[in-house]
Amino acid sequence: MTTQEPTSETLSTESLSTEETVSNELIEDATAVNHMEVVETVISSLEEDDSAMVSHNDDGHLWKFKYGSVEVFVQLTGSTDEDTFTVWSKVMQLPAKNEPQLMRKLLEMNWSDTFESCFAIVDDQVVVMSSRTVAELSPGEISRAITVVATIADDNDEVLVAEFGQT
Repeated sequence: MTTQEPTSETLSTESLSTEETVSNELIEDATAVNHMEVVETVISSLEEDDSAMVSHNDDGHLWKFKYGSVEVFVQLTGSTDEDTFTVWSKVMQLPAKNEPQLMRKLLEMNWSDTFESCFAIVDDQVVVMSSRTVAELSPGEISRAITVVATIADDNDEVLVAEFGQT
């Protein structure tokens, strides 16, 4: 039986592969830190009354802050490409008066007034939300999503409650 001794080519390829793996892990860790730092920077520029709070757990990071008349939530589930970045804010509680007309109005607003966000319903609440995977997420996208959701929610919560308020 013959054994093949590693050649210098094999050794350099193995060490390159190990270096690439370590380098990729460092880049992923740096990206996670950058996403968190960007979220915190954007929130600190928008929050009112030192209202920002953050929670770290196995599900990722969850921030909450007050903007105008609404509370805005930002969730980052992790740093891999498959993890998600989600921003949402409650606009009004359901049930509402004339819900068919409310739903039509929300769908029409989704078409023209919400940019990269949209109105949705969760837990009997109308919310404004934006969600995407972390893959290739840029600081500008983070800032825009948080700002758009906060602004649209704040601009529409009182108007929608006044028109469609609870039954």
